[in-house]
Amino acid sequence: MLDHIFLTVSHIGRAIAFYERVLPILGITARHDYDGSQGPARHDDLAGFGAKSRVFFWLRQGTAAPGAVHIGFVAESEAVVEAAHLEALAAGATEIHAPAPQLHYDPRYYAAQVRDPDGYSLEFVFKSWQHGS
Repeated sequence: MLDHIFLTVSHIGRAIAFYERVLPILGITARHDYDGSQGPARHDDLAGFGAKSRVFFWLRQGTAAPGAVHIGFVAESEAVVEAAHLEALAAGATEIHAPAPQLHYDPRYYAAQVRDPDGYSLEFVFKSWQHGS
């Protein structure tokens, strides 16, 4: 299980605004900013997002490398996939594919994919056998 990930973005303010709009739809509602000057030498300032008393998705300013990362976010239903997809597009994402079953994986794998403002590939995914209540 992963504890956290850092995503390097080219414009931290733009990225924060984008993720503050999209992630709450997925239940990721916690926000925390970390002042890098309080840590070891040359530690980055971080903008964090999380849920359930954990901050696990962190943004930092730098040179984006969108081809290096694909992030799949859990959605609790097909409706949440659709809502996250629409909000991401409204917030400035570009579409890779609209919400639909991903039959090449499994007929119960329902997802949508977008590129965030830095070009990172984001997937909103509902797997009924894993994510359903």
